[in-house]
Amino acid sequence: MALYEHTVMTRQDISAQQAEALNDTIKALIEEGGGSVAKIEYWGLRNLTYRVKKNRKAHYSLMAVDCPPAAMAEVERQLSINEDVLRWLTIRVEELDLELSPLLARRERERDRTGPRTDDAAASE
Repeated sequence: MALYEHTVMTRQDISAQQAEALNDTIKALIEEGGGSVAKIEYWGLRNLTYRVKKNRKAHYSLMAVDCPPAAMAEVERQLSINEDVLRWLTIRVEELDLELSPLLARRERERDRTGPRTDDAAASE
């Protein structure tokens, strides 16, 4: 089986739950095709550098996938039919990177640095 990194951009009009439901649908398609999804990262709603199909923002998701090429071709066929999907990119890789992506790792570092807000800190502001 082949290893892939698969990124999906969906319309800004859909909710985060709908974007994650699309991720679950993609995962089910891959598993039906005899593959497996090692990692799914939802990056959230992010600004686009330029408009894509009249959208200024998009929901981003990244997946690490181990599946046969036929299963990935079926996923891409289904994504081309879906009106909520703006773009997708599938890259074949030598090995899967199961660590946090740089985007989510930076969010974690910032969250650890600031720490949780306490009621005393919020009251003094």
